[in-house]
Amino acid sequence: MLSDRRQRVLCALIEEYVARAMPVGSRTLAERYHLGVSSATVRNDLSALEGAGFITQPHTSAGRIPTDAGYRAFVDELISSGIADEEDPHSEIVNELRSSARELDALMEQTSAALMRLTDCLSIVVAPSVFSAHVRQFSLISLSNYSALIVIVAEDGQVLNRQISFAEEVLPDELASVQNLLNRVFAGKSPREFRAACDVQALEALRDPLAQYVLDEVLACLQESDIGRVRRLGISSLMKKPEFSSSSSLLPLMKALEDESVLDDVFDARDEGVDVVVRIGEENSSEDLSGVSVIASAYGRGDGEGIVAVVGPTRMDYSRVIRAVRAAQHVLRDS
Repeated sequence: MLSDRRQRVLCALIEEYVARAMPVGSRTLAERYHLGVSSATVRNDLSALEGAGFITQPHTSAGRIPTDAGYRAFVDELISSGIADEEDPHSEIVNELRSSARELDALMEQTSAALMRLTDCLSIVVAPSVFSAHVRQFSLISLSNYSALIVIVAEDGQVLNRQISFAEEVLPDELASVQNLLNRVFAGKSPREFRAACDVQALEALRDPLAQYVLDEVLACLQESDIGRVRRLGISSLMKKPEFSSSSSLLPLMKALEDESVLDDVFDARDEGVDVVVRIGEENSSEDLSGVSVIASAYGRGDGEGIVAVVGPTRMDYSRVIRAVRAAQHVLRDS
């Protein structure tokens, strides 16, 4: 447990290091942060913090930089003091996103872009799996007697579509009949519940070749959408950070983030009632993420949860990023 003074010294060192990306000395802290003690006292506090593993000295003649443990103590203090919960500074952006995007796909794109601008880091928005979302409505729109457009509207706002072709002529009335069948049997249910939703009468109707073909195309549309449910923006922002100035440090990170389960793992060990999860450096389960921090929040419910996250160097403005992620979560949650 740190004393109040050493907590202030640690916070000041982290704020200085986040701003300048340079090792921090005792004189700098004493002069810039009004700690109320001499440079010599600050130097003693830095030695104590280093001995406790909160900071380290990269070179003998250099100042100190935070360790993962130092960042963790800093973030825990932010959260416990309520600083990260203060009035949302991004309310205008939140309101703009809510009013400008009516469909989840568009909202995800715009939220990811806003999150990247607010944090100057990599933003990731993962849509809830369509296999968990309940389908509100199926529409089959005739484009000609030999082609049609399938439109699937989910309860969570996702809209999927797929163009299909017919080997033989299909009249609009036939298409309407299949549309009515799909809505009668499957509307209000998730794709995972489709099989259980089929009673004897429905199974008999779905043996019709046209109905069978359209249902196969509906399932293919859902599967393809589930593969592409991740929006990532901000790789160029990461490349500007000194921590990722070389491609060798960035490529393992990008490769790791291609696996959606990496973000799912962030939530496996979260405490109940925690809305924003912070994983710092080696706290991440993936070794390729050991040099970054992941700030993430879930939106949606149960199996239908989506994820909004920011990934950046451990040297990040945690208060700003936590607030931005929380704002994005509120937008997506209320969509």
